[in-house]
Amino acid sequence: MSTTPPKAAGPIDFRTHGRYRVRHSGSPLPGLETIRPPMQRFRSRIGAGFRAEANRYHLYLCLACPRSLRVAITRDLAGLGEVVGTSLVDPVRDGRGWAFRDGDGHGLDPNGGFAFLREAYEATEYHYDGPVTVPVLWDRWSGRIVSNHAPHILRDLATGFGGGRALYPAERREELCALDTLFEEDVTDAAQRAGRASAGPRRVEAMSTVLATLAVAERRLAARPFLLGDTLTAADVQLWTTLVHLDAVHKRHLDAQDVHRLAAHPHLWAYARRLHLIPAFRDNLRLDHIARNHRSHCRGPAASGVSIALSDWS
Repeated sequence: MSTTPPKAAGPIDFRTHGRYRVRHSGSPLPGLETIRPPMQRFRSRIGAGFRAEANRYHLYLCLACPRSLRVAITRDLAGLGEVVGTSLVDPVRDGRGWAFRDGDGHGLDPNGGFAFLREAYEATEYHYDGPVTVPVLWDRWSGRIVSNHAPHILRDLATGFGGGRALYPAERREELCALDTLFEEDVTDAAQRAGRASAGPRRVEAMSTVLATLAVAERRLAARPFLLGDTLTAADVQLWTTLVHLDAVHKRHLDAQDVHRLAAHPHLWAYARRLHLIPAFRDNLRLDHIARNHRSHCRGPAASGVSIALSDWS
């Protein structure tokens, strides 16, 4: 465990460092230059080489990132607030990537004393050449990253420590996986595709995909309080964070029609507000972080910020 005092990254500086771009030099092996390592290169697991022990692990998160938000909510639902520590990076990053700065809701790194999250990656893999992503599960004892693969981190937090197994009921694993893929690909990814596409068939197709998937969730929630019935599961954590980002940011990538507002879907809207009353959801939602992150990488009218307020969710 490092005793290095924490360092601050210094001010955000787009003029000097530009905006963040994924660094990926590809395979270092001769003849394989076109083969890229996976985005989430570190995929060790709690229980498979890393024992579930209190005060051993630490999470590096950005609450503007939906995957990080899911991890933060899962940690709290599993009762791991006193077991697994958390540090939040500044939601705005310049060309140097995720950074540790003192600010509203984020601060310095108490473990490795890193100023930038990339330093944790480089401490784990010499001359690391890939992208630096969140969330990250850090092993304080060995001073290395256990995983930066969000699905593994989520499941290990929910099941590896014995406190949140209800989030991943064994008999519903296949359905959970299918719902996770549906919401990620047909809401989040489709909304982003719509934002990148100019007016035309591709944009219409992407918007139609979003609406069709919302309709699936709306029908499910018309007959039950949660996606899989009477018990909150990981699918609800996934859907709720997807809905937050859709309503806060991605609807700007669609159009101004009311049908793209979450409030236009009565069962989804009631469901989202009901989950927001649960402390694990409410206390980890930082719309100000989402807004700052969104403004930092958008230009033009889309940079005007996030349109929903916390009062809308109460």
